[in-house]
Amino acid sequence: MSSKKLSSMEESVQGPVFRRLLKYAAPYWWQFLICLLLVLGITVIEIYRPVLTGKAIDLFSESADFSQIAALSIQYVVVLVLGFIFNFLNTWILQLTGQTIIYNIRQEVFEHIHSLSMRFFDITPVGKIVTRVTNDVEALNEMYTQTLVRLIKNIAKIIGLTVVMFLLNVRLAVLALCLLPLIVVLTIVFKTISKTTYRIVRTKLTALNTYLSEHLSGMKVIQIFAKEREKNMEFKDRARDLFHASYREMLVFAIFRPLMYILSIVALCIILGAGSSVVLEGVITAGVLYTFSDYIRSFFEPIQELAEQFSTLQSAMASAEKIFTIMDEESLVKNPEQPVQMDGIKGRIVFEHVWFAYQGEDWILKDVSFTIEPGQRVAFVGATGAGKSSILNLIGRYYDIQKGRITIDGVDIKDMSTDELRGAIGQVQQDVFMFTGDIRSNIRLKNETITEEEIKEAARYVNADGFIEQLEHGYDEAVTERGATLSAGQRQLISFARTLAYNPAILVMDEATANIDTETEQLIQEALEKLMQGRTTIMVAHRLSTIQHADKIMVMHKGRIRESGTHQELLAQDGIYKKLYELQLASVI
Repeated sequence: MSSKKLSSMEESVQGPVFRRLLKYAAPYWWQFLICLLLVLGITVIEIYRPVLTGKAIDLFSESADFSQIAALSIQYVVVLVLGFIFNFLNTWILQLTGQTIIYNIRQEVFEHIHSLSMRFFDITPVGKIVTRVTNDVEALNEMYTQTLVRLIKNIAKIIGLTVVMFLLNVRLAVLALCLLPLIVVLTIVFKTISKTTYRIVRTKLTALNTYLSEHLSGMKVIQIFAKEREKNMEFKDRARDLFHASYREMLVFAIFRPLMYILSIVALCIILGAGSSVVLEGVITAGVLYTFSDYIRSFFEPIQELAEQFSTLQSAMASAEKIFTIMDEESLVKNPEQPVQMDGIKGRIVFEHVWFAYQGEDWILKDVSFTIEPGQRVAFVGATGAGKSSILNLIGRYYDIQKGRITIDGVDIKDMSTDELRGAIGQVQQDVFMFTGDIRSNIRLKNETITEEEIKEAARYVNADGFIEQLEHGYDEAVTERGATLSAGQRQLISFARTLAYNPAILVMDEATANIDTETEQLIQEALEKLMQGRTTIMVAHRLSTIQHADKIMVMHKGRIRESGTHQELLAQDGIYKKLYELQLASVI
């Protein structure tokens, strides 16, 4: 796509993006109105202060009257005090309002991310999502807390200074503004270049955060294969890209600011040169000339700030576009507007001619049909990629099927509330995720209705209480990120306790005992027998010894159910299951 087309596309979305940003500020309109009035007051004070100084100079150049000087001094002090008060109130109100808006936006973004389906997280890097919630949201902070109000202040200041200068002396005012066309051209150039450089910086920053997040998560693999040097070089290249992009951005500012300063000095020289002759002619006083010189210095400052604020506004728009891209992302799994109210879930699961693919028509499941009765124990076996784990994900409706129908207790799961559906399913995965906190919080998972006794009872059921009570702080033992201080078996036992504490009607186990040693596995088998009582249980396991006592075993092969029956029935069929069993038996021998 050409840069011209890309630029036009960016311009076309900035209007709606800006309107959406204003919607977040709309509830706080009266705070912004107060800040606007304060800013206008500050602007009047800044314009009026040089006038007082000019009058004082004129008094000293003539026969000074102490009472007049005292009156001017009092006015000057009052102006300074008012300026301080106005600035303090403006900063305080604006910062408080801006931070509140940023808090609301960040909270809304994070809440929306939670509502997205698993497919979004399958294809979106974690670092990219983190950048949206942190860096991009924070980039909006300056727009709300400074840019919008100061933009109005600088425009008002430029207009006010121009009007006052023309009122003081038209000739000098015209000379003072003779460089204005050049300033406008430089400002437009700066605005265009700075917008481009900032977009590059944001892109490079996102790429760096994405790379960092991925490789910190995979640090063990990096060290196992001794790839630290290569990964350091890759990170260095990405960091260098960000450095060069940031350097170019700063270079633009480094050129623009001195240019504005030089132009202000040139304009001041013109005013002093032309104004001196006017003073000597007696047309204006020395105080008026000083006022003009002060106004010239003040006139270029808001112009310079305007250009930078436009740049900040553009950068905020760039960040907002990225944020709203996520906010506009719709979940592929949608809750029904009027979900069917279930009077308790018994656990009868029926798949009716289910077809499913993660992408396009690359079917993972092909015309799969089966029925699981309440309280029944069913196991799925088969080669990797056969579709076993996909069935478990579909039961919890983490993905939606393309064809067919899945019902629980006779109700299509698409007509059920996802919260109620998932709340009735206890899922134990092979890769157990532990959150930073303690043992207790990782079992309870913010569900305050689960009592202390229920937590300990769940741990006793799955024989996790043995190692927990041996820890120095017991259930208060600190858990680091991903539970790195716990063994794989300990994490798995906590996962069992977590599932049991929620008392699900349907129990789903995806290779739940894969990371547990033989001794620990024997401990939890007894607990599993208790856990499965009265619950529909669905298991996926590669070790056939763990599922031999299931009521029904379904053999998956290339997305279809090829065999179904009990352990003995499947052995008698002399099919895929028997071959898998004999292979595992041979490997043990």
